[in-house]
Formats: sequence, structure tokens, C-alpha cells
Amino acid sequence: MLLAGVFAFNRINKRYMQNSRNKIGRWQGAGLLTTTLLGTSVFILPQMTISTAGHWAILSWILLTLAILPVAMVFAKLSSLYPHAGGPAYFVEKAFGKSAGRTIGLLFLFVVPIGAPAAIIMTYWFIDTLFGLSPQWALPVQLSIIGLLFLLNYRGIQFSATLQLVLTLLITLVVIAMLIGQSAFAETQVSLPQKNVFVLDPVLAAMGLAFWSFLGIEAISHLADDFQSPQRDLVPAIMTGTLLVGAIYLGCTYLLMDAPASDSLSMVSAFDFIFSGHGAYVIGALGVAGGLATVNVYTASLSRLLWSLSNDNVLPSFFRTVNRHAVPQRALQCVLIVMTITLVVTHYGAHDLEDLIGWVNGVFVLIYLASMLAAVRLLSPGYRPLVLFGCLFCATIAVGLGSKMIYALGLFAVFAPLLWYQQRHILPRLNRNA
Repeated sequence: MLLAGVFAFNRINKRYMQNSRNKIGRWQGAGLLTTTLLGTSVFILPQMTISTAGHWAILSWILLTLAILPVAMVFAKLSSLYPHAGGPAYFVEKAFGKSAGRTIGLLFLFVVPIGAPAAIIMTYWFIDTLFGLSPQWALPVQLSIIGLLFLLNYRGIQFSATLQLVLTLLITLVVIAMLIGQSAFAETQVSLPQKNVFVLDPVLAAMGLAFWSFLGIEAISHLADDFQSPQRDLVPAIMTGTLLVGAIYLGCTYLLMDAPASDSLSMVSAFDFIFSGHGAYVIGALGVAGGLATVNVYTASLSRLLWSLSNDNVLPSFFRTVNRHAVPQRALQCVLIVMTITLVVTHYGAHDLEDLIGWVNGVFVLIYLASMLAAVRLLSPGYRPLVLFGCLFCATIAVGLGSKMIYALGLFAVFAPLLWYQQRHILPRLNRNA
């Protein structure tokens, strides 16, 4: 998809691209991906999956981690062979044509109205855990996060990528310390009885919910040109990040497996039990930092996708402008404005966080499935088994999401025919009149 124009991109970013100090390597990339995937949900989603599947939540996480590995490898190979700001949309265009690619690009853009509020609201939970704010502070603090995102992205993502590698190490160390600490108290803990028998539907539902934790693999593909060597660094960066994230989520779920059900953050209570307090400060600080990391990377990738769509004449040329740091500033501002509007609407409306997560996951199921199908044409036959497993994974998650797939299917039903008509009739007419 997205005829952003490699030559135009290189021309605009010439000085930026030639300076290797402004580029990221495999370990920075792994840290960038890991903190993107951990983000707001590392201390929240395990608790939510346990509420859905009970003690079988651990099985949901194991199956999800194993099933996402073929998807991650396919994305890594596609990104290393076809580095482009369009990411999955570009892969689909290369395989199936412009209309299909543009449809995927717009699907990705329309995750913003529901995904950004969910991520920022989850980040606010940790801020509230840290400071115990009254309810009227919720919207002002969430809007201040928007301002911080502009500052973080104005000069590009390289500096934040280094910081996020440090954050990844801290989160990993805290989870390991909690696992070690819990094992030391194992004899004094009272386990709850495993009263729920195995039922497939809750396990699939928990997998559908937990799928949120791996949304971000495709975001790195949008940033492939920010790597020093995409062919060398992308595969180890994506695979390392994916495996580390799976292990961390499994560890967090294990920590909370026998914790009593609670409306508050169970991870804070678990930390307090193991280390005799300070859970609100440690978990709260890491949650805030992880949440900002998630929204930061998606803001960067979405603004680049919007810029790429503009270069492809799918969206107005207004968004083609880049600043002196080679950042598509107008696209960045547009993304942040949309986030602001939807945060206000979400604040004054009545939305269930689990529903928001489910609707976002449904959109990404279609994006991932389209990327897997594109890989059939773009990768060598040796990757066909991985692609097949990736397609089966997407189908399984769709079944687990159930009615929450309606938002994604509705978007696809609207965009696919409109973009096909634009490609076949409107753009040729404009080109003839130019």
C-alpha cells in the first residue's frame, strides 16, 4: 500500500537518515517493542483475564504467547524485506493492490478513536494509584498526557527508544523480584481452590482480551526505516521483544492467580504482600511510564502512516509537511487532536474498558490476517507453515472476541468498497484532468 515514494522519503529525510546516531539498533528496537507491548496493560490485563477464565487464565496466556510467535516472525520478515512507513498497509498493497492496502491503512487509523482513550485511561489508573487524585482530575490529567506526547514526538522517537529500553529492564526486574519473593512466602500463602472446571469459551474469551497485550508488533514495522539495518536488526528485535513480553505476562498472571478478586489493582496488593508495602509507588510509577511508552510509539507510528497516506493521495496533501527534525508535524498534530476529542467524549460518556479493548482487538485481527495473507505472496514458500499458523491464530482470536468484531467488520464493509471506487474511478479521472 501507500505509494509514499521511497525517493521522496529519502530526499525529505536525507540528513536524518544518514546520521546513524539518530537510528536505533536491535536492542533499542527490542526495548521499544517490549515497552510498547507491556505498556498500560502489564499490571492490569492479567487481573482481567483471571476474572474472565479463572485459574485457566494461565493457559490462555501460554496459548496466546505460543500462537503469536509465528505472527511475529512473519511481521519481522516482511518488515526487514519491505521497510516502509506504511507497515502492514504497504505489505497488503504489494500483495493485493492499492485498494486493499489503503483499506488496511485506514483501518489502522480508525483504531485511534477507541484505542487511545483506552490506553490513556489505563495510564491514568496508575497516576491515580500514585497520587490518590479525586475524580475531577481525571480529564485534565489525561489531556496533559496529550501535551506530553507532542513534546516526546516533536524531535522523533530515538531518545525515547533509549529510555524505554531502561524501562523494559526495570519492569522485568520488578516482576522477577516479585516471583522470587512470592516463592519465598509460598508456604505461608493460602491458595484458593481451583473451583472452575475447564470450559473452552472463557479461555478463548481471555485470549481475545489478552490479545491487546501483543498489539504493537505491527507498529514497529511502521518504524522500520528508523533502524540502522532493518534486514539485520528487525527479526531479532521483534522476536526478542515478543518472547520477553510473553514471559512477563505469564509471570504477572502467576503472581495474581490466587489473589482475591478486587476492583483495585491486584498487582499493588501482591507487591505490598511480598515486600511489606510501597506497591502503589513502584507499580504506579512503572505503570505510568509503560503507559506513556505505549501511546508514544503508537502516536509516532500513526503520524507516519497518516503522512504516508497523504503522499499516496488517499488523504489531503496538507499532511505531507515535515519539520526540521523530519517528523510529520501536521500529521502528528492531527492524531493528537483526534485523541483529545475522543478522550473528552469518552470521559462524559459511559464506556466499558473491556469493550473498548475488544473493539480495538477486532480491528487488529483484520490487520494481522491481511498481513498474513499478504505474506503468502511476498515471502518464500518456506514461510507458508508460519503463515498458516498465523491465519489460524487470527481466526481463533476472532472467535474469542465474538460480537466485539462488529466494529472492525463494519469499518471494513465501509472502507473496502469506497476505496475500490476511489482507485477505479475517482483517481483516474483526477489524473486525466491534471
